[in-house]
Amino acid sequence: MAFSSGSGKGPMADINVTPLVDVMLVLLIIFMLTAPIVTHDVKIDLPQPTNNPNPPESVDPVRLKIDASGSLYWNDVPVDESGLKAQMAVIAQQTNQPEIQINADDTVVYESVARVLADAKSYGLTKIGFTEE
Repeated sequence: MAFSSGSGKGPMADINVTPLVDVMLVLLIIFMLTAPIVTHDVKIDLPQPTNNPNPPESVDPVRLKIDASGSLYWNDVPVDESGLKAQMAVIAQQTNQPEIQINADDTVVYESVARVLADAKSYGLTKIGFTEE
């Protein structure tokens, strides 16, 4: 609280607004920095509800293993990258696509996993999961 300096008639009744302005400017800067982050959209493909009482026939999932050296195994059968793309093209044409369950070794380079995911996306495969044995 501020006091008067010369008249001697008591305390000054004016409010010191300098700290209030300082706080408001800091808040304004914080809101200006965080507003673009809050309005950033993230695209998420959520499952859509259906009124179909009969569930589709269950299809055995495909087990895709990536070992530490980056070698690929499609249902425990070794495949190269072109063979993997051929297998993905085959299941992409099916109406009831099986789920691809990817089991990547802990020490595998992420590039190998990213390449498999990019290939699956390029063929329009949407049922992809990760497993750990």
